[in-house]
Amino acid sequence: MPESPLKQRFVLDTSLFLSEEIRREGENVDAAVSRLLDSVATAKLRHNISCYMPPSVADELTAMLQSRGVSEEVFSKLNTWVIRKSPARLELVVPAELVYRFVDELEDRIDRGLRVSEKAVRRAEQSRDGPAEGNGTGKTEVDQVVSDLRDEYRTTLRRGVIDSREDFDLLLLARELDAGVVTEDTGIISWADDFGLRYLRGREFPTLLEEYLRAAEATTGAREDRS
Repeated sequence: MPESPLKQRFVLDTSLFLSEEIRREGENVDAAVSRLLDSVATAKLRHNISCYMPPSVADELTAMLQSRGVSEEVFSKLNTWVIRKSPARLELVVPAELVYRFVDELEDRIDRGLRVSEKAVRRAEQSRDGPAEGNGTGKTEVDQVVSDLRDEYRTTLRRGVIDSREDFDLLLLARELDAGVVTEDTGIISWADDFGLRYLRGREFPTLLEEYLRAAEATTGAREDRS
């Protein structure tokens, strides 16, 4: 049997499975992930479209799905149809220019994080140690400042940048396999672009698999009609 012309490789991020965008109306996370993995299985069996995940990302996803009460059947499908593979970290070469850009961006974000902290300190100094106005939670003004600081600090330092080993493993594995990256994380998307990798928003991945399968079936049908 000749190899399928649709043969592809994809490296999947945690955010794909947790995104509400992949759910149909009325679906919970268990049903949505199970349906997605059924599509992954069909794509693998019919057209050798392979999906991978670094072990660090797989462990992260497993913990998140367990916390959401996902069934054992889903974990069985995940372990069967998504291939776990560590990137060959000692063999892969990352351009020095990308490392310099990462260091520059990190330095800039740290500076911005300091400015966010300084602003919060000034707000705390000006506040009174009484209930925050209109929040209805019983928090003091200082409590509210700290809560706001956490949100702003997290957004300033982490959004739009790779900030974990899991993110880096994902990019390295995609580079090694010449695979497409599937994620909803804007930081991973930005760096996938810098790495010269193909990438796809997680919400678009189920439709992509369906279109691949539909196109292959149409091609097979046309070939049978000619024979």
